[in-house]
Amino acid sequence: MESVVSKQNNVKSTLVDILVMAKRNILKIKHNPDKLIDVTVIPIFFMIVFSYLFGGAIAGGVQEYLPIIVPGILIQTLVMSSSATGTQLREDLDTGVFDRFKSLPIVRIAPLAGLVVSDILRYIMAALFSIGTGFILGWRPEAGMGWLIVASLLAIFGACAISWVFALIGLVSKSSATISSVSTMVTMMMSFLSNAFVPTNTLPIFLQRVAEYNPVTYLVTAFKDLANHGQFTSSASMTIFIGILLVLIIAPITVKIYNRKI
Repeated sequence: MESVVSKQNNVKSTLVDILVMAKRNILKIKHNPDKLIDVTVIPIFFMIVFSYLFGGAIAGGVQEYLPIIVPGILIQTLVMSSSATGTQLREDLDTGVFDRFKSLPIVRIAPLAGLVVSDILRYIMAALFSIGTGFILGWRPEAGMGWLIVASLLAIFGACAISWVFALIGLVSKSSATISSVSTMVTMMMSFLSNAFVPTNTLPIFLQRVAEYNPVTYLVTAFKDLANHGQFTSSASMTIFIGILLVLIIAPITVKIYNRKI
């Protein structure tokens, strides 16, 4: 009985430590609002520019292009913002703040887990600004608000899974500038080699094959199926499968390297 109580107390203590670290990261955002540009200003900018720049050429008009571009910009923004996990982790390592954490009576994993948890707020903001801009331009989810929320939660889940990849990159990189360069390249490749902005049947055959197996394609398609048709299709199942697989493979490696570094 005592061992059960002890385990419960340990779990509770771990959760409290993680939430405290998450609150610390949220407060850093509060005092440095420029860190939110990638989830507020950028999705608005890209949504407007892409809609009026490519809408007529690709879909015949802005309104016809919105069902394509809104999910595309949302997913691109989420993938881009997930890289902030690695950047922040690298900055904390470089400034030596983790050396201070080692002297505190907290579990070792709390700073890393707290960073991942606090980034969920960024993903929610990215979804709100991307979808909100789409609404202003005239886009409407045909399946209704309920399915739109489900689709957004699935997209946020995907971003959380991808954030572990960037956290690993942050640990093995030598500087935050390296992470920024790598994340930009990865984000651009994953976004443009998918169905986020153009139908894949307009691509050359070999690029169509790349786009078909791109995780972003599964995520964009799943979002469209949920928001527009209220259907949980194979793309949604694949998104969940890939997300869980990423966490199961990348998270343990990230935690192992993290424990070595601190």
